[in-house]
Amino acid sequence: MTDVTRFVYDAATAVDPLGDLEKEAEKAAKHNRAKVGSGRPSSLLYTYGPGSIMDLPQFTIMSTGLDDWDRIWRRRDSLPPQIHAPRLRDVVRMLLRSPDVQLRPHPWQPKRISLSTEGNDLGVPARVFPQWLRCTGCDMLGMLSQFDYRNTHPFRTDLACFEHAKCTGRSGNRARKPAHRTAVPARYLLACVDGHLDEFPYDQWVHHGKPCAQAQFPALKMVDRTAGKGASAVIHCASCNMRRPMNEAQGEAGKSKLPDCRGRHPHLDAFEPKGCRNKTRLILVGASNLWFPATQSIIVMPESQQERASDLADRIRTSLGDKLAKYRENLDILRDLLEGKVDITLLSDQELEQAVTAASAPPATEEEQEEQIRTWDPVDLLVPEWRYLLKDPLGTRHEDEASGLTLSKRARDPALRPEITRVLAVERLRKVNALVGFTRIDDMDRVGDLPRRLAPLTRAARPTWTVATEDRGEGIFLQLDEERVAAWENRVLATDLWQAHRKAHQRNFNRRFSDTAASVDPDTRLRFPRYWLVHTFAHVLIRELAMTCGYSAASLSERLYAWPEAEGRAPAAGLLICTTASDSDGTLGGLVQLSEPARLQRVVSNALDKATRCSSDPICAMRTPQDPEDFLHGAACHCCVMASETSCERANRFLDRRFLVDLPGSDLGFFSPLG
Repeated sequence: MTDVTRFVYDAATAVDPLGDLEKEAEKAAKHNRAKVGSGRPSSLLYTYGPGSIMDLPQFTIMSTGLDDWDRIWRRRDSLPPQIHAPRLRDVVRMLLRSPDVQLRPHPWQPKRISLSTEGNDLGVPARVFPQWLRCTGCDMLGMLSQFDYRNTHPFRTDLACFEHAKCTGRSGNRARKPAHRTAVPARYLLACVDGHLDEFPYDQWVHHGKPCAQAQFPALKMVDRTAGKGASAVIHCASCNMRRPMNEAQGEAGKSKLPDCRGRHPHLDAFEPKGCRNKTRLILVGASNLWFPATQSIIVMPESQQERASDLADRIRTSLGDKLAKYRENLDILRDLLEGKVDITLLSDQELEQAVTAASAPPATEEEQEEQIRTWDPVDLLVPEWRYLLKDPLGTRHEDEASGLTLSKRARDPALRPEITRVLAVERLRKVNALVGFTRIDDMDRVGDLPRRLAPLTRAARPTWTVATEDRGEGIFLQLDEERVAAWENRVLATDLWQAHRKAHQRNFNRRFSDTAASVDPDTRLRFPRYWLVHTFAHVLIRELAMTCGYSAASLSERLYAWPEAEGRAPAAGLLICTTASDSDGTLGGLVQLSEPARLQRVVSNALDKATRCSSDPICAMRTPQDPEDFLHGAACHCCVMASETSCERANRFLDRRFLVDLPGSDLGFFSPLG
């Protein structure tokens, strides 16, 4: 993804909030407490990860890169904990082009009681960003150093704020007694499509790129008196009385007035040494396209013998390092070196020799790595899960101790739709999610040259770890009849409706994907009809399950197994509806209870019945994209099918009720009316 010399970094500016706190404690100062807020592990992965901006009550912060997180981990003598998920770890290593990446949780430890102190030495490091602030009393616009920081209450992080200590109000009356007024972030930033982000240069903007004629350090104000949308503020230089509105920086016309990108990664304290050739774009602090996480996730399944052997070889390699090559011929010395690090007590000499040979294999060349990334399909992560779920559990209830996966086979109710062939109750599961980078402006799946557009998490060319979370929960797995699905899919592919969806997807791709995606065939990004079917079915089930399972619809999520037969891959048509939580050991069982035959039959029947009607019909039922429309759904809207972003893995794309049930004017429903 990058070479070693890519980033320029000043160690003197490293973020060490807990270290700063200790320095202040030595001075007996009652300020600059490290903690400024908190977040759930899931939000720190999907919404507020490294490089993103988090809104606090009084100001905004940016989580720093993982280099600064290492400083937090090193505060403890023990090694940082690791999350065991070899299948996901190997994919992350491939995407990050680093053979030594480990999966670690956020630096956090739960407290026994709210006021206890364990875990106070841990936390996610962050810096204030943007560092241009505006006084709410007098509109003064200045850098962070021009304001005072106050955070004196150890248990009220919401009171932390920056203040203008000598604010005289908007009238500027010097006779008025100065007062402390809160300062808030100036809300404009500059971003580019390669993941760079920078402060907006207000002083250069108001002076049209020239220095102020009256002062070396001009007094700036951000005046905003309107309640309209967009960049409505006006930047005013009180020193030379020049003014310039921010709306000049908006739109296509405004792009030419903005400076070129400097190649800044504020979360890494780094710049691209050769700069960046992209044009910048004006973006607001709270914009939804400021940060898109690039994540991969798996449901942890029992490991095969091949996976266990590969994981053992990897642990031997990472534990021994350079000593592996030196002592690989002496098994007795290797056993002594691995004692307490890797459990090899039950391995025979022959098995240990095989593991050492595998661990000593040369790493893939750069060309081989690029070929792996080019040909890799995210579906590859789903295939092992699908294969395991196709097996019937051993006995009525089977629990795998290593993975924690607990499955129970459910009998089919006689009245259950015949298109559903198997039902499994997933009483316990573990889902692991890992962050591999992030993008700005364009979402990850809208970037054609992903390796270049993916912003890094560390300054190192080959990171040694990335942040991951473990979610535990429960779910219901449904398998559809493959013969029926294949026959239905062939029928749909020949319809005008499918051709309309295909052409809409081409228009959407050409208009909204990044400019460098021109070499990508849009049809390779279009999901097959069976995916639309399984996806729509999952959404209507989530809506119906939420009515009785005890969890909200936003707490339920889908995992879709839907792909046709391909080389080395059998076809799949099934889905897993699950609920998981990253800060608990499990869930309450309400979802699993609905997998019982009679209850599930009622859920499926009610869900399909409700899918035949929508309060927006007939408009919704007949919605078909026509040129120049480019939406990626058909008969689907928020009144009938669409779900929250926490539930849907495709942002409510690829949905159509006509593929699920027959609607007026359409007979393409997979679940045809029962006679």
